[in-house]
Amino acid sequence: MGKRVGIEVSIAAADAVASTDVDVVAAYPITPQTHIVEHLSELVNNGELDAEFIPVESEHSAMSVCCGSSAAGARTFTCTSSQGLALMNEIVFIAPGLRLPIVMILANRSLSGPLSIWNDHTDVMSIRDCGWIQVFAETGQEVYDHVLFSFRVAEDPAVSLPVILNMDGFILTHVIEPIEYWEPEQVKRYLPDFKPVNALDPDRPTTVGAFGLPGIYSEAKKAQDEALIHSKEHILKAWEELGQVVGRHYKPVETHLTEGAETVFLTMGSIGQTVAMAVERLRDRGEPAGLVKLRLWRPFPFEELRDAVRGAKRIIVIDRAISYGGTGGPVASEIRSALYGEDHMPAVTNFICGLAGRDVTPDDYIAMYERSLEMTQSKVGQEDSVFYGVRE
Repeated sequence: MGKRVGIEVSIAAADAVASTDVDVVAAYPITPQTHIVEHLSELVNNGELDAEFIPVESEHSAMSVCCGSSAAGARTFTCTSSQGLALMNEIVFIAPGLRLPIVMILANRSLSGPLSIWNDHTDVMSIRDCGWIQVFAETGQEVYDHVLFSFRVAEDPAVSLPVILNMDGFILTHVIEPIEYWEPEQVKRYLPDFKPVNALDPDRPTTVGAFGLPGIYSEAKKAQDEALIHSKEHILKAWEELGQVVGRHYKPVETHLTEGAETVFLTMGSIGQTVAMAVERLRDRGEPAGLVKLRLWRPFPFEELRDAVRGAKRIIVIDRAISYGGTGGPVASEIRSALYGEDHMPAVTNFICGLAGRDVTPDDYIAMYERSLEMTQSKVGQEDSVFYGVRE
C-alpha cells in the first residue's frame, strides 16, 4: 500500500505526473488548473524532477510545444481550462491526427461569455469530437490514479493517441482529500518506459502533418476514427492492470444501487457523489432509484451503457453544458443516440444544472426525480430538456 496523505488534489495530480518521470511540461497558467503546473515548475526548479518545463506565451503555444516534443519522442504533459482550451483548440485537433500520445489534464470550467471561472462542462463539450481519448474523474484519488492510467494508455504502441483527463475545477482542483500515493515500484510495474511508435530523427528526416489532398483526407480521418474505437480494448486492459497493482478497479460505466432500479440518474464527474446521496435517500423511502456514472467519454462505451440501464424505465441525464439551439444537453443527446432502437428503450429526461458552479443539492436531485416521473407518466415532454433552477 502506498502512503496516504491529506493534500490538495491539484498538488497530488502534479506529484502523479512527476512520478512518471515526464520529460516535457509545457503550460500557460489559467484558473483553476494553475496549481498543477505551478507545482510541477517548483519540482523542476528544486531539482526534484528532471524535466524541461517550458513556460510558453499562450495555450496555443503550449499545445504546439507538446506536439513537437511528443513527435520527438518525449513523454509530454500539459494542462488547461476553459478559455485556455478554446485558444488551444486549433492544435488540439492536430495531436490525434498525428497520433501523438500527449497527456492533458482539463480542469473543467465554464466558457465565456459572460466571464466565469467556475465549474461546469462547457469547455470539454466544445471539443468532444476532437479525437482524443477522454475520461472523467469523480474524486481526488481517481484523478491521481488516472494520471498514471492516461500515460499508460496514450503511450501503448497499439494506441498512440492523446488522452484528456477531466477533473472538475475547484470542486476537485482546490479541495484537500485523502489520497493514496503509489510507491515507485508500483509506478514502474504499471508504466513502462516510453518507446514512441514514430519519433522524429534528424538522421532520417520525414514529413509530419503534411497537406492532405482530397484524395487522402477521408482515408486519414477514417483511420483516425478506427484507432480511437480500437483503443477501447487497451483502455479496459489498463484499468484491469491498474486494479491488480493498487487494488482500485475502474470501469467505463459504473453503477450505484441500480439493482431493481426503475429510474436511474446518469452523471459524469464529481457530482456523482452528490447524486449518490440523493439516490440513497430515495431508496430509504422505497423509491426504485439508481445511479449510472459515465467515466469513459471517448471512445463512447455503448455496450456497457446499454447493460447498465437495461431494465430501467427512465433515465435522468444530468448535463452541465448546453447544446445551443439543439436538443438541450450534449450528454443527453449522446445517450438517446446510443439507446435508439433498443428494445424497451427507457424514456430519457434531461436536466441542465450546475452551470458556472451553481450549487445543486441532494434535495434538488430528488426534485428532478419527482419531476421526471411526472413528465414520463403523463407521456408529455419526456424528450424535453429542463433548465433546472433558473429564475423566471
